[in-house]
Amino acid sequence: QLCAPGLQCCFVSMCFFSSSLQVIKVYNEDNTSRAVEVPTDITARDICQLFVMKNHCIDDHSWTLFEHLSHLGIERTIEDHESVMEVLSGWGVDTDSRLYFRKNYAKYEFFNKPLDFFPDHMVSLSSETNGIMNHSQLIQTFLNSSTCPEIHGYLHAKEQGRKSWKKFYFVLRRSGLYFSNKGTSKEPRHLQFIAEFSDGDVYTLLSAKKIHGAPTDYGFCVKSTKRGSPRDLKLLCADDEQTRTCWVTAMRLFKYGLQLYQNFIQPHQKQKASPMRSISENSLVAMDFSGHKSRVIENPSEALSVAVEEGLSWRRKSCHRLSSHGSPSTSQSPMSNIALHMAQPWFHSKLSRDEAHRLITQQGLIDGVFLLRDSQSNPKTFVLSLCHTQRIKHFQILPVDDEGDLFYSLDDGHTRFTDLIQLVEFYQLNRGVLPCKLKHHCARVTL
Repeated sequence: QLCAPGLQCCFVSMCFFSSSLQVIKVYNEDNTSRAVEVPTDITARDICQLFVMKNHCIDDHSWTLFEHLSHLGIERTIEDHESVMEVLSGWGVDTDSRLYFRKNYAKYEFFNKPLDFFPDHMVSLSSETNGIMNHSQLIQTFLNSSTCPEIHGYLHAKEQGRKSWKKFYFVLRRSGLYFSNKGTSKEPRHLQFIAEFSDGDVYTLLSAKKIHGAPTDYGFCVKSTKRGSPRDLKLLCADDEQTRTCWVTAMRLFKYGLQLYQNFIQPHQKQKASPMRSISENSLVAMDFSGHKSRVIENPSEALSVAVEEGLSWRRKSCHRLSSHGSPSTSQSPMSNIALHMAQPWFHSKLSRDEAHRLITQQGLIDGVFLLRDSQSNPKTFVLSLCHTQRIKHFQILPVDDEGDLFYSLDDGHTRFTDLIQLVEFYQLNRGVLPCKLKHHCARVTL
């Protein structure tokens, strides 16, 4: 086994076993790592599939390989079709660069819900046509190389060679990124070229305010694949998460176009070939089976009341099931309930509020991404952390004592559950008091 000269200091080792095999090291969120031997032509999707199989993960197509450059304080999603070895070849010898394997539910969500990613006030047709883009055709326009929408708006930019940031009006077109040196003018004489994407990638800044002195933490940058020093980064900063997401997503689409759509549909095409049938969430309806004939519940208020009653029914059935098998009552078996939810992939025990925020942000700021954790302020309670409209909200899960029986509730005891598993399963089917249903749990794997 011969190691490549000079690469022994890198976090990703590249030891050559033959002309077509290399060993790379991949990390997860807790910074544990695993070295694997892979072909030199392996893609990011191939790496993800390999770790999904090795760790017996559920393959929901959200597993993603990230390029993490600690010395620059930036990271990006490696697109599924990209060659991993080409990514590694751009790393410096003495730099703290790593590959991370984790979920990213937002990776292709813009194909499903473009309105959530491209606000009306930021999108229009090119200045030559002077028209407004129909959002129903927005993604198709991105993928069509002969046309393109224009992304525009204010961003903060770090001035070259200085620590200060200045606000400019930016315009993103297929030809590249520009800023106006005269207000919001889009006249060619007022637009100054910043970057294009044929030889560059877009990254998010990990700690924009702390590391780069940015006015907000919604930073991103364009980095050339040929130059990797901090002074070569085109550092930008948005005022909010939705604005940053719009710019970053548009840049990915401009760079890869139709290839991203092919990455998106490839696993779904494999699913269609499978005998297993997937059920769309939109095909689920509320049903009433209490009478002689079943019926669809069309009234939303009635559906909600039935959902609440179903939650109470679960509680009663659970208590009856425990007592009928000779098990102690709920109040006498709190440890069994704790053991049950401790083993669930959505439960993250001693995670702090800030760590929960970071984990959800890493795994995709789309509606329904969630996790449960212990409360730091009240040791006897739990917290549900949930993403909705690209914001993370925290809901306290309170213990409710009912004549010696212990239950858990999100709504001051109106809907009660014997354990956290029942609670999660209920809110995966019913929104209840939450802003949206629980859809995607944040998961960590041990490599």
